[in-house]
Amino acid sequence: MNRRHFLRASALFASMGLLSRGGLFSQTRSMASMPDGFVRLRRNVGIFNGRGGTIGWLASPDALAVVDTQLPDTAAKCLAGIPQRGDRQIDALINTHHHGDHTSGNSVFRPVVKKIVAHKNVPGLQRAAAARAKPPALDKQVYADTTFAETWSLALGGSRDGAETIHARHFGPAHTSGDIIVLFEKANIVHMGDLVFNRLHPVIDRAGGASIAGWIATLETAAKTYPADAIYVFGHGGATPRFGVTGGRDDLLAMRDYLTGLLDHTHRQIAAGKSRAEIITLDKLPGFEEYQQTRRLASNLGVTHDEIINAPRA
Repeated sequence: MNRRHFLRASALFASMGLLSRGGLFSQTRSMASMPDGFVRLRRNVGIFNGRGGTIGWLASPDALAVVDTQLPDTAAKCLAGIPQRGDRQIDALINTHHHGDHTSGNSVFRPVVKKIVAHKNVPGLQRAAAARAKPPALDKQVYADTTFAETWSLALGGSRDGAETIHARHFGPAHTSGDIIVLFEKANIVHMGDLVFNRLHPVIDRAGGASIAGWIATLETAAKTYPADAIYVFGHGGATPRFGVTGGRDDLLAMRDYLTGLLDHTHRQIAAGKSRAEIITLDKLPGFEEYQQTRRLASNLGVTHDEIINAPRA
């Protein structure tokens, strides 16, 4: 690899937060041979970044799988670039939740996938969100045909190098009421969907069944459940090289701490007699001043206020 190509590859790694996290710098050589937007992480599993939530993919001589589909234009680019696909069918497409930047590309993938998998709440949430859209987008939706309540798994591939087992698990309401975590067992890669916005103010979808308290519990459980040395993939990451769309277990706990900070701050403000209108005027959440997408903070404070006020009394 010449210096120019090395620098280009390094810059792309930096933009995705892969240079110094999880020992991925050694992947530079394989990265250089991948199509634009594609990064191979470990074994036969990688990610694709286009526009919207991060897509995960498995591509081996024996098996093909995709996690989330972004939007139609980037879904088409992803489908065209999946390594080793040729004209093979994709064994499974998995949606981590219902939001449009994770499911709007389903229509692009539908003709070439054997099944679309999601939590049982996702089709209804997707339908309701599409009906609320302006203009309504019901005619553009493609829904999961395989759903589950708590766990789902699929063993793929027959050869030693091509074999992989995918596990999906729902831990309860969090970012929405239909979030799942997807584990590529042999590759030791965990796709968190939008359960982690890495150093970004997240979307908290109250209309979609979100629970801040449940989200905190889910992240704590995930940190205990999945391997410490896994590569974690996040739905969204910050613009700085240090905090991109991949990371480690500490990033799950950082997301937990942010949500805990929201609850603690809002509890204090309510106890001090502040109104909802006053609470949402905050410019920066104490302790999390570096978080990006600050336009979401007011919404998050409002949602947090509503969750606290409407919580069942003991």
